[in-house]
Amino acid sequence: MTLMDATIKAELLSIGTVDVEETLLPPPRTSTAGPGMGRQSIFFASGGLRIRLEVDIGSPLKMVRKNGRVVIQRGNQDMVEGDIEPVVAHCPDQVYITISERCIYNCQFCSVPLSQGKIKTIDEILAIVENAKREGRLNVISLTSGIATSPDDEIDRVVEVVRALAQYKVPIGVAVHPAANSSRRLKDAGVTEVKYSVETMDHEIFDRVCRGKKGHTQDFILESLRDAVQVFGRNHVSSNIIIGLGETDESVRQGVEFLAKMGVIPVLRPISISHLRKEALKTATRPSPERLISLSKMTRDMLEKYNLRVDLSQTMCLACTGCDLTPVRDC
Repeated sequence: MTLMDATIKAELLSIGTVDVEETLLPPPRTSTAGPGMGRQSIFFASGGLRIRLEVDIGSPLKMVRKNGRVVIQRGNQDMVEGDIEPVVAHCPDQVYITISERCIYNCQFCSVPLSQGKIKTIDEILAIVENAKREGRLNVISLTSGIATSPDDEIDRVVEVVRALAQYKVPIGVAVHPAANSSRRLKDAGVTEVKYSVETMDHEIFDRVCRGKKGHTQDFILESLRDAVQVFGRNHVSSNIIIGLGETDESVRQGVEFLAKMGVIPVLRPISISHLRKEALKTATRPSPERLISLSKMTRDMLEKYNLRVDLSQTMCLACTGCDLTPVRDC
């Protein structure tokens, strides 16, 4: 029996998709957040590790049932055996909810701006949480959100939601775009951990891909991350860096060190290229297994250098690990 290790997970992540035997498909559940919006995914666990793969009939990977086990194959070769993990809401072990499924910004790697998705009401959010509580699966709440009208208005909305959820007495993580004084407001409302994603530490790529607008610049996000560490403390602030937008490994290394030095844990996220964004991302490439392992080990060493601990993270991506090769937890 072959169980997943960092090498196998990196190979699977470098592809990012899997064709799933129909009998294994969970109930249809599509992502409402970020680049993967609108696509079905499946979580697979093996060897103490977890991976999230998008379901795609054209994938070179195939998930099948074989001798009573779930197996991922490539070609005619069995790669790894494991189990399909049940999803609470968006991911295993967490009630992970997207509040606003729309965004005024137009980051070229993200599908959300191309959708006029709904904005969940507090009652709808409470219903999702209550359902998880009834099933005995309410351990962590994580929230993310696009920007329906402005960053300030979105923080107002998130703060209102968090105050309504504080009654459940579980850790609450929030991944949003920052606004003025957003860290203090979120902390006072009851948030445990926060993520403000800088997306890329390459200034030229940020300006080209994120098309910065008022309140949406790399400098403002970095200033907000610095403030977040002062409010939430080290090990409770994170930021996504997308891998595959054309950045060099050296720019990633410099970016990881810049964030770690200020007390922010970087999350290296392989680029997910939606069919809606293929024209805008012609030069983007999914990172190779070797690159993922190398960058993850570099990040692990940098976290150790600056005394940051991934294992203390309770919410969101660092706790889930499904979409990334997570330092310490994976390799």
